[in-house]
Amino acid sequence: MPADPVHKKKSSKINIITLGCSKNLVDSESLMGQLKANNITIVHDQNEPSDIVIINTCGFIEDAKQESIDTIIQFAAEKQNGNIKKLYIMGCLSQRYKTALQDEFPEVDGFYGVNDLEQIIKDLGNKYYPLLFPSRSLTTGHYAYLKIADGCDRKCSFCAIPLIKGKHKSRGMEDIIEEAKALAENGVRELILIAQDLTYYGMDNYKKRRLGALISSLSEINELEWIRLHYAYPAGFPIEILDIMREKDNICNYIDIPFQHISNSILKSMCRGISTDETYRLIENIKKKVPGIALRTSLVVGYPGETDENFKELTNFIREIQFDRLGVFIYSHEEGTNAYKLSDDIPPEIKQARMKEIMLIQEEISYNKNREKVGKTFKVLIDRKEGRNFVGRTEFDSPEVDNEVIITMASSDNHTGSFHNVKITHADSYDLYGIFV
Repeated sequence: MPADPVHKKKSSKINIITLGCSKNLVDSESLMGQLKANNITIVHDQNEPSDIVIINTCGFIEDAKQESIDTIIQFAAEKQNGNIKKLYIMGCLSQRYKTALQDEFPEVDGFYGVNDLEQIIKDLGNKYYPLLFPSRSLTTGHYAYLKIADGCDRKCSFCAIPLIKGKHKSRGMEDIIEEAKALAENGVRELILIAQDLTYYGMDNYKKRRLGALISSLSEINELEWIRLHYAYPAGFPIEILDIMREKDNICNYIDIPFQHISNSILKSMCRGISTDETYRLIENIKKKVPGIALRTSLVVGYPGETDENFKELTNFIREIQFDRLGVFIYSHEEGTNAYKLSDDIPPEIKQARMKEIMLIQEEISYNKNREKVGKTFKVLIDRKEGRNFVGRTEFDSPEVDNEVIITMASSDNHTGSFHNVKITHADSYDLYGIFV
């Protein structure tokens, strides 16, 4: 069913709600840039009166889907009460469950998938500007996510992303560099590269992995003081990027590489394309080539057939590797995936207990690593002012998901978006505390 266009009267204000990952945030920022080019007033994730609300949804796992559904319910009620005039749904949940959502929420004026940006703009009665690319309306200011590819060719049994996003599609290197330069000219100092799989970049359009060439070119943009890599797939990892990371001062000694598990039987069932021994060798190689690198990973607990022995392998792995940053997902039984054919046989309470145990282990690891930083001085990017303190990050921390540095405010000057040397005075499990040097 096509969306109901709003052609005659443009909205005085549109509120865009972004749920899910940083890739969704990039899509919302692109939409905001287009709407602002049409002289539309935009707010993002704000609870204030708006004529139109657009919800950019997530449909990856059960918790994310429920958050999206709850948000739709909330704003559908707002429309019924006359507080908003139009309600539109976009993104992954809408891509995956459009028909069911149309039946469930007749209050919604239009549903759009993950590649329907131009159609949304036109259905809102506005002009789509193809030459506006790569302009975005940034929500973050001094740091920005840069999507270098979308979709995924991997066959991970538990993952619904290929069902939603389709096959891996790398952007052209020239377009990426052009956007990076535009972001830098607009005040971005930290660039965070994202994709479902960074390490596969270039395999489709260049017929070979080009992540190394890309980050090397991006590092030549002088205004970019930090370039950070997110979501590197371990199987077939392009080792050459580690040499570039070590040699280039503005490429952070940090990488987000989701290992998901360590037990051979689970890795095989997950179709991860890497074994236990290969995983350990890869980590050893990474640490050898880039001494002091911060490794972030994500893990899945409660996967079908995960035994107590499999889980013990996982906890031993965490204790041995001592990851700097770590996140845990509870397995979500997603229809359409290969793992959906398996029995979801781990009780919810055991899944929760395993997640909690891992996070307790990681809390101790993080605390010990943070204590080692006390008395040392680090380059810190200031993200915001909070009460009587400034809050920032070292190169070993990504925004939203990692540790922060809380700095005692020595003056009323606004340091947000700038880099400063900070001496760490004390630490807790997930935060550092310091003073400006």
